[in-house]
Amino acid sequence: MADHQEASATLPSDPASVRTARRWVADVLGDWGLDDAAEIADSIRLIVSELATNAVQHTFGQSPTFTVDLRLEREECLSIGVTDSHPRWPRRLPAAVQQDNGRGMVIIRVLAAEAGGRLSVTPTEEGGKTVWITLPWTMVPV
Repeated sequence: MADHQEASATLPSDPASVRTARRWVADVLGDWGLDDAAEIADSIRLIVSELATNAVQHTFGQSPTFTVDLRLEREECLSIGVTDSHPRWPRRLPAAVQQDNGRGMVIIRVLAAEAGGRLSVTPTEEGGKTVWITLPWTMVPV
């Protein structure tokens, strides 16, 4: 395997694209050696679903597309990024609002932490942002 692998997919900001993003990530990671039945594969699929859902729902139509990026560094570190063009960064919602929604970032943070990973947000040159989840690849059984 190469020291560095990357893949990227840009999808319409539409609810149907969430499933497409999840399947695309599973396919790419399978090609990179991740067993689809591995527990971490389930966590990654859920992380991608939540990030893509946020990119669709919380950009209020101001981001016509979102992009999913995958980066695998030296079979040690997997980075998953979801980029949209809306300037507002993710934030925690008040508990009262979270009764119906607003738990996505909490779920993402917990899944990343359980896998020994971390979450970060970076601005894009165009004024949007990328939400990154970085996970250790060494724990991934192949």
